[in-house]
Amino acid sequence: MKWRAYPADVLPLWVAEMDVPLAGPIVDRLTAAIAAGDTGYPSGHGYADAVAGFARDRWGWDGIEPDRTALVPDVMLGIVEVLRLITRPRDAVVVTPPVYAPFYAFIAHADRRVVEAPLTSDGRLSVATLQAAFEESPGRTVLLLANPHNPTGVVHTRAELEAVAELAGRFGVRIISDEIHAPLVLPGATHVPYASIEGTAVHGTTVTSASKAFNVPGLKCAQIVLGTPADAATLTGVHFVANHGVSPLGLVATRAAYTEGGPWLDAVVAALADRRAELTKLLTERLPMVEWTPPEATYLGWIDVTGTGLADPVERALTAGGVMLSRGPDFGPDHHLFTRLAFATSAERLERIVDGLARAWGTAG
Repeated sequence: MKWRAYPADVLPLWVAEMDVPLAGPIVDRLTAAIAAGDTGYPSGHGYADAVAGFARDRWGWDGIEPDRTALVPDVMLGIVEVLRLITRPRDAVVVTPPVYAPFYAFIAHADRRVVEAPLTSDGRLSVATLQAAFEESPGRTVLLLANPHNPTGVVHTRAELEAVAELAGRFGVRIISDEIHAPLVLPGATHVPYASIEGTAVHGTTVTSASKAFNVPGLKCAQIVLGTPADAATLTGVHFVANHGVSPLGLVATRAAYTEGGPWLDAVVAALADRRAELTKLLTERLPMVEWTPPEATYLGWIDVTGTGLADPVERALTAGGVMLSRGPDFGPDHHLFTRLAFATSAERLERIVDGLARAWGTAG
């Protein structure tokens, strides 16, 4: 999709995918599975041990119980299944804009009600804003947390997550933590799994996948980590419905990623840190009118393009610069002069991207 939705001369930065070859262990395991004809219905629970081992090694999170995990095709479908498990139609789901655009669409499709608790001006969670959202949403309420945050790339601190947990306990709020970008925390920050915070097991659920960190979204395999045996038992009761669509090759890739992909991932994270530094330099030199805070995680840049003076900088970037960006309003209201771009590409291509934006936005020589 990334390279086919627009003409071949357009540089596509709107999709959260990386321009990297697959990790060698994933290629080897998938190739062996294909050679063996292992393309039937998925089966087995080895993925749970793989997820648990990866979380323990990367973040010191030793709380994943295999019998409290479940498979779903992708993170957003997992979020919907958990919402169906713990809420009823028209219950409130709190989001923290600017936030991952599909949160809005999937919540609405699940017949739940979106309540917004915007981030602060510097992109941090606001305890006061969250409390106000919880107070204004009687009945069952869920906070859908992007941890790390998408599109800002903010990594929530332990203190911030502890404050969220305290609020959740006080107001009886359930937390769904989307941690799909957790393996992509860049040097200078540390990921804290929400479920590793004391007292969160009674109200917290984590949904994650290897798809972003290992660039395998098309293989359809994500994981739900439930906090309580009761939640796990309830989801197991509808598990065939919930996991319908999981790919057997996704299971193969997931196990390979979590058990053998560490060195490849370390190299990718180091390269992303280099791209982050290069993009900072390029924007300063060639697009001084835009503003951004380099992300602590992910390969996504959230950029304030107010200074371009254009009514629709994204459209201008496409038509005059040959660069396709994401539109800010998709991530929440009041962000029509923001854009998101994925900088997980080569240094050479990144320079061409910024040159295209400079042409479009009027600063090219």
